[in-house]
This record gives sequence, C-alpha cells and structure tokens, in this order.
Amino acid sequence: MKRRTLTAIALALSAGFGLSACAGAAGPADNAGAQDGKTTLSVSVWNYEGTPEFKALFDAYEAANPGINIEPVDILADDYPQKVTTMLAGGDTTDVLTMKNVIDYSRYANNGQLQEINDVVDTVGKDKLAGIDAFDLDGKYFAAPYRQDFWLLYYNKDMFKAAGIADPTDLTWDQYADIAKKLSTTKDGKKVYGTYQHTWRSVVQAISAAQNDADQNSGEYGFMKDQYNTALDLQTSGATLPYGTAKSQKTSYRTMFETGQAAMMPMGTWYIAGILEAKKAGKTDVNWGLAPMPQKTADGEITTFGSPTAFAVNKNAKHSDEAKKFIQWAAGAEGAKAISAIGVVPALQDASVTEAYFTLDGMATDELSKKAFSPDKTALEMPVSDKSAATDTILNQEHDLIMVGEKSVDDAITEMDKRVKKEVLNQ
Repeated sequence: MKRRTLTAIALALSAGFGLSACAGAAGPADNAGAQDGKTTLSVSVWNYEGTPEFKALFDAYEAANPGINIEPVDILADDYPQKVTTMLAGGDTTDVLTMKNVIDYSRYANNGQLQEINDVVDTVGKDKLAGIDAFDLDGKYFAAPYRQDFWLLYYNKDMFKAAGIADPTDLTWDQYADIAKKLSTTKDGKKVYGTYQHTWRSVVQAISAAQNDADQNSGEYGFMKDQYNTALDLQTSGATLPYGTAKSQKTSYRTMFETGQAAMMPMGTWYIAGILEAKKAGKTDVNWGLAPMPQKTADGEITTFGSPTAFAVNKNAKHSDEAKKFIQWAAGAEGAKAISAIGVVPALQDASVTEAYFTLDGMATDELSKKAFSPDKTALEMPVSDKSAATDTILNQEHDLIMVGEKSVDDAITEMDKRVKKEVLNQ
C-alpha cells in the first residue's frame, strides 16, 4: 500500500485532490465512477493492512454490490485525526469518513463538515445500535456506529499457571498491581513485565472517570489521583514498561503481549481481531484469555469504558447516496456478521451475532472470558461535547508530564483543574 508523506498530502489537497490508498489507484477526487464500469466509493481508514475489519467489510460489501468498488484512503493510525482534519479543511471529497473517536466526530459535525444521516440511523434502528447516543447532536445524527468497543483485561494463561497464580477473576486495582509485580521477571536475559499499560491517557483517565462516575470536561480532576498512583507504582516497581520508553520507542502493545513480554494488558475489544489474526498466521503462540477490567472495589459490579467507531458521509462527498447505502449496510446485520466473523465487536445488538462470536476459531471461550464480555456498565470514553477536543489536549499534556515524572500527581491535577476551567470552560 502506498502512503503519501505529509508534504505530498498537502500538495494534493492544495490541488483539490484527496489521498490515494494504493499505487495506481484513482484518487477519490478523480471523476471516480468508471472503474471497470463500477462506481468507486472512497472510504478513509487507518492502517488498512493491519486493521482487518476494513477489508472484511469492504470485501463483503463489494460481493453483495457488484457495481461498487471501494477504495480505501489509507492513513497511519497515529496521524489519522490530524490528516482527516487537514483533508476536510482542504475540501477533500472522500465519500465516507471513519470516525475513530467521538471527539473528532463532534468537531466535524459542529463544523458542518458531515452530512446528516437520520434516515440511515432510523432504518437500522436506534434501539439496536450500541453507542448510538454518542452521535446524537440535538436529535440529529451525522454518523452511525458499526463497531462498539469496550476495555477489558487480556492475560497470558501460561504465565499465570507457571507462577501458580489463579486466573484474574474480579480483581481490584490493588490486586492487579500485586499480581503484576509477582509476574515480573527476567527470561533468557530479557525483562518480562507483569503487565503493560499503554501510553494513551485513557488507560488512566478514562477508567478513572468511568469508575468514579465523573465528567472529564468538569474542570475537577481529583478523581484521577488513585489511578495515577497505581500507574506510577507499577513503573517504579518495574512491573510495566516505563512510559517514557514506550512513548519514545513507539512501543506496539500487540508486540508486548504477543511476544510474551507482558503477562497482562488492559486494552479494548478491537484487539481480539488482531490476536486471532496473529494466531491464525502463526505469528504468535500466546495462550490468551479475557478477564473483566479491575475495579476500585470488589463489589461484583463491573464498570469499564468504551467508544463506538462509526462511518460518516463527507459534506463534499462525490457519491452521497452510495455512501449512505454503504453505512446502512455496515451498521446493519450484514455488516455486523462481516466483522464479528473476524473477532470485531459490532455495534448492532443481536443475540445470534454474539453467540456466533464465541464460536470463532481461536477465540477464548472459557467462562471468565465470556464474563469479561458482559460488563455491567460501559461509560463513554470521552463526552460528546464541543469542549471535548480542547479538554483532551490539556489532559494529554498533563498526562505526559505525570507519567515521565516531570510533575507530581497533585501538581498536575491542580494544573488540569486550572487550565480546563480557564481555557475551556471560561470560568
């Protein structure tokens, strides 16, 4: 797959062209619609080759609609929000835009860069789509979710068994940290960590908000203190890869888990598809399982956080009608079947789809894994608000400073409070 540099993208945008996914493919701003007599529908995606759900959806849709050719507009995952923002600002005509998170969705929708698709949402059925409320802007919908992820705990069954530790059922955060320390060791001269906490701020902040029923746009962040203390203690004790190392080396969470460098890992359900694919391809032999996210207290209730992933129609789309038809299909039963077949959790709530999910080849099917798949409450990773993007920037900056040791937890939380109130809430 051909990925253009930022300079090339900027030049293309200035010339009125969009991104090209593959060498030799027609760009979405070309007069697409005549490729072997088919209509070419362009869809923005990230890391196409490493994100199997996109290929699963596109192949299945093309098979069901032989007059359509889907052209992925492939963007590096880390660059995705910035690149899509730049594309839209430049008048790009990519037909379908994948909404990676609700923060970007809210910004694009409020900027008038997306088309309203209430008819699509109504046809699929609001009551059937998990996460649909995140896309409700005063009764209007500018995207429809096709995937609904939530966070749980991945663990290496063999490493637990070798250490004589029981499977991680109903853990508190204190128990999780204790197990992580016990499982940290050195093997063949290499460090093996009891857990891996990825660099995203949500690993600390979103779970804190969810389990404290708190609002990340509130300007009050004392609720994050305990979770930060746990995260820093894991680093200090050597039970997880240091944040600074993971950040500077752009550590892959998949590599950490699939190569046995980490015994546990909090991560989203989207990774199930990745690990199933890696197992099938013989790239990993990890004996994995799922467990519920650790909790503040062992009261039997499981609260986690998650976020839907959705498709939207670009305001400047060349093929608006075709784009809406694709989104209706992707969010509906056929799209749900296509992605659940590779281990991705669909937004469509359907008992037959869920049942089929646990029959997948290589899927962890033990009772603990099934329990992990049914949390009692899944809070939204970040509120849908015109304030969320600005708040996210501040919280990310302070998160970095805490995790690399440049600020104490208390000082950073005080700064979060002050900055969000002043810069975002205008208080």
